Amino acid sequence: MSQDGAVDYYEVLQVSTNAEPETISRVFRMLAQRYHPDNQQTGNEERFRTILEAHTVLSDPEKRARYDVAHQQQRKDRWRLVSSGAQTENDFEMEQVVRLTVLEALYTQRRIDPTNPGIFYREFEKLTGRPREHLEFTLWYLSQKTFVTLDDKSRLQLTVEGAEYLEESYRSNLQHKRLPSASK
Repeated sequence: MSQDGAVDYYEVLQVSTNAEPETISRVFRMLAQRYHPDNQQTGNEERFRTILEAHTVLSDPEKRARYDVAHQQQRKDRWRLVSSGAQTENDFEMEQVVRLTVLEALYTQRRIDPTNPGIFYREFEKLTGRPREHLEFTLWYLSQKTFVTLDDKSRLQLTVEGAEYLEESYRSNLQHKRLPSASK
């Protein structure tokens, strides 16, 4: 879901904007089976409805063409936002705060619900208030450092390395906060 609440049908179906109709149908069948409300293990009625809506639009050539025009404009608007905020996006301290926020969310999720420890990318947009384009570098970095990993449902999960890094960051920050007050 984007900042303005519009659903990205390509993201819902996890396909490229230039995906062939056969690919869209194949992915739809797989996701529909997984999220159908009758599926006892993975059924999700709301997600199923969104997947069905995405397929209805993207499998009809006329509806898809209309959707693509709006989708392309939305992407341009989001990239304009990204490029206009380029100076603040190069702020290393802000990037570190976002990384720690993502790790904190994953740490909390794993502690609260160990059987369901993952969080979807789009949920991070809501949690951080930042569009996906602003999070891509952060998530790439955390993945490359093996602090996070993707599960079989394409959700991010915290790794042991990520938990240790987060805990060490907190110990380090607490120590820095105590040093100035001890010298007073």
